[in-house]
Amino acid sequence: MKESMTLDSFSNLEAPWRQLLTNCANNDIFITPQWQSAWWQVFGHDYELQLVSVYDGQELVGITPLKRHEDVLSFIGSPDVCDYMDFIAGQGKEDYVFSQLLEYLAKTEWRSLELDSLLPGSLALQHFVPLAKQKGYRVEIKQTNVSPHLLLPQSWEDYLALLKTKDRHELRRKLRRLEQTQSVSYLTITEKGILPLAMDTFFKLFQLSNTEKANFMTDKKREFFTAMVSSLAEQGNIRLSFMEIRGVRTGTTLCFDYNNDRYLYNSAYDPAYSSLSVSLLLKVFNIKDAVEHGIKRFDFLSGNESYKYDLGGHDVPLYRSVITRS
Repeated sequence: MKESMTLDSFSNLEAPWRQLLTNCANNDIFITPQWQSAWWQVFGHDYELQLVSVYDGQELVGITPLKRHEDVLSFIGSPDVCDYMDFIAGQGKEDYVFSQLLEYLAKTEWRSLELDSLLPGSLALQHFVPLAKQKGYRVEIKQTNVSPHLLLPQSWEDYLALLKTKDRHELRRKLRRLEQTQSVSYLTITEKGILPLAMDTFFKLFQLSNTEKANFMTDKKREFFTAMVSSLAEQGNIRLSFMEIRGVRTGTTLCFDYNNDRYLYNSAYDPAYSSLSVSLLLKVFNIKDAVEHGIKRFDFLSGNESYKYDLGGHDVPLYRSVITRS
């Protein structure tokens, strides 16, 4: 019989991890093995891997994707590139998984467990944190950000009807102005074989967009984006889109399709075309495409940028919890 708690590796867990996620209440793109292993490959050198698998008999029922730096434990990932983070546990097995985890942690040297980027429905907040509090650990929870979401209707016209009157009229005005420009087209790339060249254009537009985006895209971040896109493309999750005007790629968005959600992860554009609202309208194109493909939810991800609300987003809070030994 397997030990109930086992320090494990990405290579051993990849297939069962994907299978476990299909029975997990919080199944999102950021806790897939493809995402987590890409982050670890690029940023994991300064940490000790604490990837623990939890078994009930022979059945894998939980994964605790943690890392250690000195006496601090935290999720594999970082809030600057991982919008959501969480534990993985099969439905109905959450209390068992977290009881096992707390028993494991009680025998381990650590000072604090810092859990970032938690959605309100995360397993960490719904199950682990209350159990840790019951066991006598000190628990702090605070809101750190918001993540606007949009539940998508069944048609484009229904989507437009969801918008505030002012926002709907403004959007239609911008669309008409763009339509008057000759030779406008949209292109979405999903195939792994042609993504590397397309990502080069993505990075070039990122550098052009503004100083903040240019400073964000360090060499390490570029390496992570490249590894993550390559890994997720194998599962068919990547949608790298461009707006072309007279054959010139003027704007780009990087989205993920996963579990009937579309995530708007990042975007960039050439400021020379800002008068045509290419950045906003490419995001609108992604929403329209998601509606037409029957996607149920459009996730703008973390941050309170005004365009997210102009396009119908509604805030979902994000939290940070710090658990310390008494």
